[in-house]
Amino acid sequence: AYINIGTRSEAVDVATALSENNKQAQAISSVLTEMGVDPLDIQTTAFNVYPFQNYGMDGQPTELKYVVENTVNVKVRDLNNLGEVLDAVVRSGANQINGISFDVEDRKQAEAEARKLAIQDATEKAQELASITGISLGDLQNISVYSNGSPQPVYDAKGGGYMAMDSAAPISSGQMIITADASLVYALK
Repeated sequence: AYINIGTRSEAVDVATALSENNKQAQAISSVLTEMGVDPLDIQTTAFNVYPFQNYGMDGQPTELKYVVENTVNVKVRDLNNLGEVLDAVVRSGANQINGISFDVEDRKQAEAEARKLAIQDATEKAQELASITGISLGDLQNISVYSNGSPQPVYDAKGGGYMAMDSAAPISSGQMIITADASLVYALK
């Protein structure tokens, strides 16, 4: 699972906003490490500092504040801990969670398996059709394999998914499918 976790701090001076944000970010980093997230799976994706002007009821500028935002992308490899990780980072100071996405751990292996199964299925269908029509398959002339570029979530799937619950944030990982289509062209005998 990939999660964008952020901290946002406001103060009347930029040094205070930065100091508060640094404390929050450090607390989040510490809790992620304590929960077994590899530091190599934590990457800063945004760090912003900017002024923010408040306006009164009459539309006139009132107080000027400074905002500091720090966002990291975190890869959580153990989905059994996902809900607990989210709960822990929020309790430690994260005040922005900007989405969760899921992927497969070993994409190359999954894509290779999908291609293998697609070719096996196409071969079986070609043999079945040849048998039904009384034709023999000759030499394989051409193979085309088309792969989907990314895993697709399965909606209303039966089984295969994990839902982190108990006292932690309820997160459903669902099931991901990597697809491949194969087209085989045979000479006929």
